[in-house]
Amino acid sequence: MARAYLLAVVLLAASCGGTADEAPATTRGVETLGAELFAERVIGANPGCVTCHSLEPGVTLVGPSLAEARSPIPGVTAEEYLRQSILEPDAYIGEGFVAGQMPGGWDDLLSTEQIESLVVFLSG
Repeated sequence: MARAYLLAVVLLAASCGGTADEAPATTRGVETLGAELFAERVIGANPGCVTCHSLEPGVTLVGPSLAEARSPIPGVTAEEYLRQSILEPDAYIGEGFVAGQMPGGWDDLLSTEQIESLVVFLSG
């Protein structure tokens, strides 16, 4: 009897879908997807964003802090700068960093939706 009651409670809770914070990833929003992707330690064979980039101002890990991601290039928006920096890591090399340090191939590892979610998260 207790086992049947427990099973019924588990099934009922699962069918409710949880709170808005626990919604499936596809309904949580682009920025949330970007935050989750940023927090991944490994993506494919590459280190994830959080492994090399901090979200704290002035904190440099391997790459620059992305706390206040903005474009240092006149006429290029933060979104354009971030997108190109993901897709072409050596397009812009910040002062104190070297070419080839950030792995490439992100367009093979990530979908367009994932890349856009990172851009929205980091530029928000």
